[in-house]
Amino acid sequence: MSLADLDAFLLMRAQDPELERRFGEPMDLEQFLALAAERGFQLTEADVFAAQQREQAGNSAALQREQAKESRRLRNFIHG
Repeated sequence: MSLADLDAFLLMRAQDPELERRFGEPMDLEQFLALAAERGFQLTEADVFAAQQREQAGNSAALQREQAKESRRLRNFIHG
């Protein structure tokens, strides 16, 4: 399907207490995909992996921004 479908499925847990409870339990990828299918979402492993890559890329960008701020601060602090 798509990342948009995966995002929509993940947002459902805010309105569905049973889904929220199930998300709180350990599950493997196959169980996660089966749970999505129960709710009408035809997600694939590729969708989950793409979402993980998107999250890691976002985390990496945020980390780089923080490091850049720290670097500028240190450059102004260390006189050379």
